[in-house]
Amino acid sequence: MPFARPDLTTIIDWIASDLESRFTGADARLRRSFFNGIARALAGAVHGAYGFIEFLSEQVLPDKAEAEYMERWAQIWGVIRKAADAATGNVIFYGANGSVIPAGTILQRSDGAEFATDADVTIGSGTATGAVTASVAGEDGNTDEGKTLSLTTSLPGINGSATVAAGGLAGGAEIEQNDDLRYRLINRIQQPPHGGAAFDYEAWALEVEGVTRAWVYPLHRGLGTVDVTFVMDDQEGSITPDAGTVQDVQDYIDERKPVTADVIVFAPTPVALDFEIQLSPDTTVVRAAVEAELADLLRREAEPDGTVPISHIREAISTAAGETDHDLISPVADVVSGSGELSVMGTITWS
Repeated sequence: MPFARPDLTTIIDWIASDLESRFTGADARLRRSFFNGIARALAGAVHGAYGFIEFLSEQVLPDKAEAEYMERWAQIWGVIRKAADAATGNVIFYGANGSVIPAGTILQRSDGAEFATDADVTIGSGTATGAVTASVAGEDGNTDEGKTLSLTTSLPGINGSATVAAGGLAGGAEIEQNDDLRYRLINRIQQPPHGGAAFDYEAWALEVEGVTRAWVYPLHRGLGTVDVTFVMDDQEGSITPDAGTVQDVQDYIDERKPVTADVIVFAPTPVALDFEIQLSPDTTVVRAAVEAELADLLRREAEPDGTVPISHIREAISTAAGETDHDLISPVADVVSGSGELSVMGTITWS
């Protein structure tokens, strides 16, 4: 039977009854009784011990274990938490021909985020393009193209400002979240590697930094073929991976796949799912709650070639904190994604 932790009042009553049974004339129920004080002091200690036992009961299996214990489980199974990744990309420098920007030169964004040059950069024809890496790993390093970065130290012949080149600074990802690590761990336990089974490809894709969901299409282009697509839900802006990340996943899978498998990794085509909702009460707070619930629904259920039932959409809206009633005007039917397409959060119109 499951472990049931007794509350403090019950433990006090147990100890008081025990004391009264062992000492003639003892009354452990009186407020100022010596035995009452002993019963309450012991009960407090025992209650704390029960609390620790209850905590440990949640750690013995990984499905409910907290981060520290879950990581230990994951390491035993060879599932390692994905580390944060630093954003990288190119920056355009300006200055006099022949001037050099040394490797390790620090550039700063307007909000204080810093980047360092990967190698020496020499100005030619008034400009030069150099690779930089964010000083701190994580999504904050991702920067749109065209943004201005400032050199933190002046260099002879070099303009104090640089511009983020085409493609921006991308690839920055946060350390893997607990729920994502737990998902990979449980999949590893339930679906041990089979040397190229469909779920092996999903597991390999999910091992790449930033990848949060992946889908596999065996025999998609005929015998011996496997297609894989994935998204990065924690990425700022679009969850769709760029060409560089797609190639990273392709390379990672190629190193692990059976030698005879013909594998293609591709980015899904995002299809914005717009909503029109009549909400009650129609407040900013409730609107935000509804939007959060719908985004969570799409993260849990949307997939290429899949369906998000209209009933689940209505349920997500009803679940939002503060919502008392609503009318879902659009969509009016189950949302079906085509081959390679993925429903993503679009615009909500409040009517």
